[in-house]
Amino acid sequence: MISYLEFEKPVSSLEERIKELRGVDANHEVDVAAEIERLEAKSTELLASTYASLTPWQKTQVARHPQRPHFRDYVAGAFTDFMPLGGDRFYGEDEAIMGGFAKLDGRRVMLIGHEKGHDTQTRIKHNFGMGKPEGYRKAIRLMELAGRFGLPVVTLVDTSGAFPGIEAEERGQAEAIARSTEACLALPVPMVAVVVGEGGSGGAVALASAERVLMLEHAVYSVISPEGCASILWRTADKAAEAAQAMRITAQHLKRLKVIDRIVKEPIGGAHRDGPGMARNLGKVLAEELDNLSELDSETLLRLREERFLQLGG
Repeated sequence: MISYLEFEKPVSSLEERIKELRGVDANHEVDVAAEIERLEAKSTELLASTYASLTPWQKTQVARHPQRPHFRDYVAGAFTDFMPLGGDRFYGEDEAIMGGFAKLDGRRVMLIGHEKGHDTQTRIKHNFGMGKPEGYRKAIRLMELAGRFGLPVVTLVDTSGAFPGIEAEERGQAEAIARSTEACLALPVPMVAVVVGEGGSGGAVALASAERVLMLEHAVYSVISPEGCASILWRTADKAAEAAQAMRITAQHLKRLKVIDRIVKEPIGGAHRDGPGMARNLGKVLAEELDNLSELDSETLLRLREERFLQLGG
């Protein structure tokens, strides 16, 4: 069952009607195949036109969709031989940030990313994708391991932001995020980062300071959530839609601003409608990007990263 967003109600009505007609057809009461075919075509057309004109706030809702694929889904659909590695060797394990060795199209890589979870139990387990200091320190350890073994690094970013709890602050959250960002910039191997859902604040940047930064078509990437921005500027979260518009948080805006390098197309109606298909497509795109970077030496990679981030906003 697909959870429909508010702006998808017209599509929801059509698909519900199609479901009813299929039930009739299955009972052989009357031949409704032609009508089902007509409604399916209309539904696909309406879905495509709706998603072609989403506002930034609507894209934020799509990026947060409860059925949107997360880290584990991409591991299952785009990678093979995933070997998870845990712990930061300082404090403990953080389930919000996962990582380990994997293979992408036969190429060994170090895969790191945020995992949000899909139901109440797993969301609590993974802390809704909000990393703690030990998560970012684990990411640093894995990046250093990748550098030592000459493995390219792939990161899948999907977080509303790093965990803001007092215990995280006590364990050095800001320092861990800064060190993780530094580790990205200092990597002697290729690095490709993909914002697959939400890219929120320093919690996202800490895993996305790569020479190639990609975004899924309906992902968002910003320094603060629209609700947070609205609460600061207008003292109310009710103006989140206006904040999202002003902040230029969509992949299309950020591509024009050269904050990201490439937009990865999603299935019609968003990645949540075809998670396996989205994973396969992302796998192909990542393989292309790594192929393009594989011939570059460490000095060139470091220079590309430095130039890329120094030129932002220029």
